[in-house]
Amino acid sequence: MTVPEPRDTDVAVPAVASGAPAAPSAPGETVLSRAYRALSIGIVSVIVLIAFEATAVGTAMPVAARELDGVSLYAFAFSAYFTTSLFGMVLSGQWSDRRGPLAPLTCGIVSFAVGLVLSGTAGAMWLFILGRAVQGLGGGLVIVALYVVVGRAYPERLRPAIMAAFAAGWVVPSVVGPLASGAVTEHLGWRWVFVGIPVLVVFPLALALPQIRARASGAVGGGDAPASFDGRRIRLALAISLGAGLLQYAAQDLRWVSLLPGAVGVALLVPAVLGLLPRGTYRAVRGLPSVVLLRGIAAGSFIAAESFVPLMLVTQRGLSPTLAGLSLAAGGATWAAGSWLQSRPRLEPHRERLMSLGMVLVAAAITTAPSVLIDAVPAWTVAVAWGFGCFGMGLVISSTSVLLLKLSAPEEAGSNSAALQISDGLSNVVLLSVGGAAFAALGGGTVSHAATQATGSHPAAFAAVFLPMAGVALAGAWVATRLRGR
Repeated sequence: MTVPEPRDTDVAVPAVASGAPAAPSAPGETVLSRAYRALSIGIVSVIVLIAFEATAVGTAMPVAARELDGVSLYAFAFSAYFTTSLFGMVLSGQWSDRRGPLAPLTCGIVSFAVGLVLSGTAGAMWLFILGRAVQGLGGGLVIVALYVVVGRAYPERLRPAIMAAFAAGWVVPSVVGPLASGAVTEHLGWRWVFVGIPVLVVFPLALALPQIRARASGAVGGGDAPASFDGRRIRLALAISLGAGLLQYAAQDLRWVSLLPGAVGVALLVPAVLGLLPRGTYRAVRGLPSVVLLRGIAAGSFIAAESFVPLMLVTQRGLSPTLAGLSLAAGGATWAAGSWLQSRPRLEPHRERLMSLGMVLVAAAITTAPSVLIDAVPAWTVAVAWGFGCFGMGLVISSTSVLLLKLSAPEEAGSNSAALQISDGLSNVVLLSVGGAAFAALGGGTVSHAATQATGSHPAAFAAVFLPMAGVALAGAWVATRLRGR
């Protein structure tokens, strides 16, 4: 699966250490110039770690769900990550704005690794899902903290380029991850995919954290007495996480009694979302609200669909976990290409048109994917379609990151970044809930067989996931026309 695109940090003038905006860069300076090199390499290493986890774990997930007798809970394995990450995002935004991004970034990376170990050693599906939840908390802390560092350490001119560098960090993991994960899953077992990744945490921590401490730590404006946390926003964060979890449970249980937790979940979610996202987000008000909304539409529709691609190829077309994972491998390179394209200075005036094009490509890819449910359609059709879809995501996701930082004052970078990631994560939870409910209602959860055998059953369950997500993605093409004020 694809995860929301991590952000970067960098070295800058000493003023950054007190939370001031990054100083203007010298003409010709790049993200790999002497002033930026060490931290750039360290942060890209964090991205490579997250990318490898996403591609490797996504490949091993169908086998893990089958062996733990949890195919009916398959969507939970993904949505648990996003549910807890919602709380982590708000907490990280508060923490970073008030006391600097160093501590939330460190805690986040450690939690990310602990979650992988918990999932890898789980003896039951609920323990596996618990590990994914711990991992999600860490991911939420990391991604917002990195956004704050970008806003402090990189001048505006270099931000599109560093976003492109993040996307490039997905290329090698996208190719190597499915191959390595598939081979390990088939020959050693899926557990080794999870417990082997945490050892990669050491290098990013050793390289990036000292640079962040020196160049981007401290609260905005400096001072010895950091501001206290906003208790109301923390309570809203807890409400949005709990509400998302209840909604996901109700969507998967599919009994009348589940209407109660579903209603409680909605009652918690609605006021929390209204309090944490910019006013006018769900009305697509021009400017920052539409940027936040588009991020959720793009990420939610794409990830909800992508989460079911390996399972569809394994259960319906009889592909091995390795080959199923490789169907998504080309996406890393095309995502990077899209992100690189949006970083070209001469295309800046056309950013909104590029983003609309990107959403059309995403919708087309999601629509094409379930065509492989027809035996006459080659299985590699998914790989081609997903390559185009990832190119579109590269255009959109990096651009929303650039526009958000451009529209945010330094003291609002953490809160606004958290809002962007909440939109991202919440849409993942909601759309995975909808897709998972449709999948289970049409019999998809009854699939239980050897991972290398096709059943030929329940194709409608997969179509019920992909086609609605394509419609959501297509709506994003319109939202992309409202990203800047008149």
